[in-house]
Amino acid sequence: MSDEPHILIVDDHRDIRDAVSRYLEKNGFRATTARDAADMDARLKAGRFDLIVLDVMMPGEDGLSVCRRLSAEGQVPILMLTALGEETDRIVGLEVGADDYLPKPFNPRELLARIKAILRRAGRAGPVATGLSSRKLGFAGWILDTDTRVLTRAAAAEDAGADADASGDDQREVRLTTAEFKLLTTLLERPRFVLSREQLLDLTAGRAAQVFDRTIDNQVSRLRRKIEQDPSAPRIITTVRGGGYSLASDVEELT
Repeated sequence: MSDEPHILIVDDHRDIRDAVSRYLEKNGFRATTARDAADMDARLKAGRFDLIVLDVMMPGEDGLSVCRRLSAEGQVPILMLTALGEETDRIVGLEVGADDYLPKPFNPRELLARIKAILRRAGRAGPVATGLSSRKLGFAGWILDTDTRVLTRAAAAEDAGADADASGDDQREVRLTTAEFKLLTTLLERPRFVLSREQLLDLTAGRAAQVFDRTIDNQVSRLRRKIEQDPSAPRIITTVRGGGYSLASDVEELT
């Protein structure tokens, strides 16, 4: 089996698909193309990919919907292609789990550089790799399995009701989207350390060229709804006035 990274290119414009595919293959990648979401799903069932280059504007299911769905399923990293000047698409793309974005028209060399950067962060060892890969971490009554991206209520917390989720037993196991997982692991790597919005965006999205405060705020809000007893009065992920956010908990590595 070839060790070359395998990239899936999803775009309804054949000339773009073919041009990107040829360029990536010239630069040491394997490339497969898909014309829309349905075609992409068939390709994903048939093979394994290290990254998806995904266009936002497609007939049928659009790229943002696809990105949201794949992130929830915990699949491969995604680089989104957006229309030039469509800032909303870029913001929403990061919010729903894209690893990076690139506006059209784009320079193939920049596309290649962004793909390489995402693959370095992902390590090609799984859907998402961080310094916490293949570990189980306990914090504030939760246990995170970094392989499966599943959060589970710790038994002691369930018995005591500490920080218990208001949803009850149905929420003892919680799955994270790509964006939520990246945000949480970034905080777990730096417990009780204040991180600004700019730092969080850079650490989770891999870029600091354009900072969207609302992107990080929305991601924090969604993560709080999954792990906090009262998201309106958070005790795990706290807001530091004039600073940013902090994980207000110790982190324990479990065996």
